[in-house]
Amino acid sequence: MTGQHFPLMIPGATCEGANIEVMAPYDGKSLATVETTDSKAADVAMTTANRLYKERSKWLPTDQRIHILERTAAIMSEQAEALALGCAQEGGKPLLDSRVEVVRAIEGVKLCAEGLRTQAGKEIPMRLNAASMHRLAFTHFEPIGPVVAVSAFNHPLNLIVHQVGPAVAAGCPIVVKPANDTALSCLRFVNILQEAGLPKEWCQVAVTEGREVAEQLVTDQRVNFFSFIGSAKVGWHLRSKLSPGTRCALEHGGVAPVIVAPDADLEDVVPLLVKGGFYHAGQVCVSVQRIFVHDAIAKDFSQRFANAAENLVVGDPKNETTDVGPLIRNSEVDRIEEWIADARSGGAQLLAGGKRISNSCYSCTVLYDPPSDAIISRNEVFGPVVCIYPYSKLDDAISQANDLPYAFQAAVCTQDINTALRCYQKLDASAVMVNDHTAFRVDWMPFSGLRESGHGIGGIHHTLHEMQFEKMMVIRSNEL
Repeated sequence: MTGQHFPLMIPGATCEGANIEVMAPYDGKSLATVETTDSKAADVAMTTANRLYKERSKWLPTDQRIHILERTAAIMSEQAEALALGCAQEGGKPLLDSRVEVVRAIEGVKLCAEGLRTQAGKEIPMRLNAASMHRLAFTHFEPIGPVVAVSAFNHPLNLIVHQVGPAVAAGCPIVVKPANDTALSCLRFVNILQEAGLPKEWCQVAVTEGREVAEQLVTDQRVNFFSFIGSAKVGWHLRSKLSPGTRCALEHGGVAPVIVAPDADLEDVVPLLVKGGFYHAGQVCVSVQRIFVHDAIAKDFSQRFANAAENLVVGDPKNETTDVGPLIRNSEVDRIEEWIADARSGGAQLLAGGKRISNSCYSCTVLYDPPSDAIISRNEVFGPVVCIYPYSKLDDAISQANDLPYAFQAAVCTQDINTALRCYQKLDASAVMVNDHTAFRVDWMPFSGLRESGHGIGGIHHTLHEMQFEKMMVIRSNEL
């Protein structure tokens, strides 16, 4: 997979932009070069997308879209191991987890096709009063229009599927900008779509050098839907600059809380929470980050958790035995080191890790009782660090868990249904997992950040719905 070059994927455009080099975060090895999109090429992409949408004769019929998606899933299945290795190389997620990502991505493509088979319009009641007599009304779905999607690095294939797949299913022309660090999985997926029969103009890829061209795409007045996965700072900034009428969905991060009650089954939940905290080196928007543990079991839980963290193998993501890979950029290792030092200077106790392994890898770290105002207590760490906070009263733990401007997924570990229900009722979260980690997700469930953590609802079927609108017909006839 090394030495490849990916040319511009915008039909009819030429570009004066430089190539970027995609490198493996673990060892800095060059994987491929990619031609970037300049301002003129971006305008060509939007002109093409807008023309396709405006010319209804060029719309892809539903049966053709289903065939393309089913064929795409079949090709991905044939190339599954190569796709997984590509994800591991460019994103740093261990190969075992990257294989799971590929399986999810294939299932996501199938869900897009199934969504078309199962969605249906509805009848609007008429003939209920004098004004509605002699009328029949019903709806069906049409594509919302050109879509621009900006994606993140941490699930380089599955996130693209979640943004591009529903657009293809909905019949929306799409321009997708992947993260530069992990652009290759996106490019390979779009190539597979084209091999499966999708005309090149319907899904164009814009890899940009700087933010200017990306912002040009997002704020173009011809964009009808903007899909963003990434940092809150960038997402909310771009939303503020959208053209009037552009709808959007934003998926940012959280500082996921878990409440562990004194009756929790530690044999069961500790391995789950360790996985949820250190999966992909904590670079997941709903990673377990803050664990609130009752005083009665805090010492026992913390020792079990720290021991399990110490036993995780950190290293080369291509190795079958690796549990945790590198951070996406070496600068992230520096940041993690600074945040841990800040917490320790405020009195946090280091239970595990706390050291740099290499320029790209950091040890799985467990901190006990960091100050509530520490950087790491109030911000998404997006790294291999989990903080444990003791509590004596459940409502105090819930209050501390809610005391941030972010709200995404949360969890509670308990054998008491009343405790579970109390946490479900009181935690600020879009989803509360019971006896599971906060990073649980299947691709057909709703997935949404609240407050600063996002806007709109993700998940294959929900995104498909967002990229369409329900169009109504009202028929008046004396026969009715």
